Parts: sequence; structure tokens; C-alpha cells
Amino acid sequence: MKDKILQTIKKYNLIENGDKVVLGVSGGPDSISMLDILNEIQEDKKNNLDFEIVVAHINHMIRKDAVEDEKYVKEFCKKKKIEFYSKSIDVEKLANTNKTGIEETGRMVRYNFFEEILEKVNATKIAIAHNKNDKAETIIMNFMRGSGISGLRGIEEKRGKYIRPLIECERIEIEKYCEEKKLNPRIDTTNSENKYTRNKIRNVVIPYIKNEFNPNIINTLNRLSELVKEEELYIEKQVEKVYKNLIMEENQKQIILDLKKFNQEEKVIKSRLVLYTITRLFGSSNGIEKVHVEDIIKLCSNNIGNKYLTPNKKVKVLVKKHKIYFLNQM
Repeated sequence: MKDKILQTIKKYNLIENGDKVVLGVSGGPDSISMLDILNEIQEDKKNNLDFEIVVAHINHMIRKDAVEDEKYVKEFCKKKKIEFYSKSIDVEKLANTNKTGIEETGRMVRYNFFEEILEKVNATKIAIAHNKNDKAETIIMNFMRGSGISGLRGIEEKRGKYIRPLIECERIEIEKYCEEKKLNPRIDTTNSENKYTRNKIRNVVIPYIKNEFNPNIINTLNRLSELVKEEELYIEKQVEKVYKNLIMEENQKQIILDLKKFNQEEKVIKSRLVLYTITRLFGSSNGIEKVHVEDIIKLCSNNIGNKYLTPNKKVKVLVKKHKIYFLNQM
């Protein structure tokens, strides 16, 4: 498995010489095997990879034995002489306060902490231990939510500063590695509880598909992801070309597009142009849903007077004098 991860790192250029990587480590099989393998890779000079690793651990305070998880990861790092940081946050309490789901809140807390440590230690990347099975589960989740083609890409091997060195490894390989290396990972008992969507997909949906339809469903969905990714990358290049033809003004406060040229495009390009423009203005299109995109396209096609939409508190889209204004209201 070590060779496979090294190949994945080189294939996608996940880690480069001089990188300092923050590893998100819960203590479970996936993250502890990632930590063990990346530590070996960076210690072995034959790999010609000169990088540092730092470990970040979040105690969600959901399970009684969460303190033991933290202790396990801390001791592991101490033994290997790896820099270790941890933080305890009552995720359930925070979720109730914010009126958000526990899964969503837990994810937000983890990633915020990883970003915090990245800045603290002046790191360059954050490694998450998602694997091939996680990717397949995400594809099914996205499909059921009606996310569109983009959702069928699943989990990316690399997105910005986030990297996933285990993305081409199956869960069974990871568990076998832990057994062979006698890592004795911590087991999150909540993974067997089917009250969370991902757990239902992992414990009920995928085993059913394996038994009744396709025993190789994990690899099948990962192949689908690769096909979708190729087509998405092509479409994204076309959208960039169209955007360059439509752009009239761009700065931190606003982006102005040519309305007439926008309306001449096919609907599929228009939809992506809206998301692409908002991403350029804010760094992401989070909070912009399909209904918002549809409304913006409709607003542009009507082209009557000074009309505008506010999909959320940050974004204002205004149609005025044959131009589309994407305004940053922050």
C-alpha cells in the first residue's frame, strides 16, 4: 500500500519538495495508516521527497471514549517524534446552537481547525484520509441529492491546499495494512449506527448493491468519477474561454459581463458561467443553488429595466444598461 500511495502522490503531484503538510488524524484505520505511511515516505531518502508532517486531531466530544482516541494519536506522534496539535469541541452542542446537522458541524469544526494549524505552523497543505470507498459513497450521496454531473466526480484527489493520498486505496487494503503493521487503530462505534446518511449508504446501500447487482461497485463508481472528471475539465475550459469573451470589468467588488453575449450562449454554458463568475468573485460558489442559477438566467433573458436578485447576503446580481453586474456586498 505504501507503493500505491507514493504512486498517487507522484501521479497527482500531491506533495512537493519543501512542503509542510498538516495531517488530519482521528486515530481510525484510514488516518493512522496515512500518518504511518507518509512518515515512512518522508523518512526514506530514496523517495526523493523532502517534506515535513504535522498532526492535527479534533475531539468531537460525541463519544465517551473520544479522550482515548486523542491519547492514542498523541502517543503515536510522541513515539514517532511528530509535531502534534489537538482541540476539543462539543460538536453536538454547537450543532444544536447553530441548528445544523451533527455531520455538517463536525466537518466544519475539523476543517476550521486544520486551517488554523496550517497558519500556525506555516504549512502548505492539508492531508485528509479519504479513500476509494469514501469516494464511491460520496458519489451515491450526491446522486441522491440531485447534485448534477459535477457531483458524480465525488471526492477530488486534490483541491486547492487539500490533498488525499489514500484516494486510490480501498478500505479493505487499509484495514489489512493496519493489521500487518499492528497499528491497533481506534474504531469509531458511531460508524455502525445508521442514523447518519453516509453510514446508511456504507452499511446498507452499498452492501445491497454488491450482493444484488454489482460486486465491484466501488471500482465501477470510481471509474465513473474519472470519466466525469475528464468531461468536466473540458467543459470548464470552454467556460473560461466564453468568460474571457464576455468580461467587461473585474475587481474585488464587482464583475461585469456583456448581457447580449451572455444571452446568446447555450443554457448549459450560462449556468456554468454564473457559478464560475461567482467563484471568481468570492473564491467559491457555496450557497448558490440550482434555483438561484435558474433565476439569474431568467433575469438576464428578460432584460427589462434595472432588475436585480440577491441569492444570499453576499451576492447581488443586477441587470442594467445591457450589462450583468455581479456585486460583492460583503
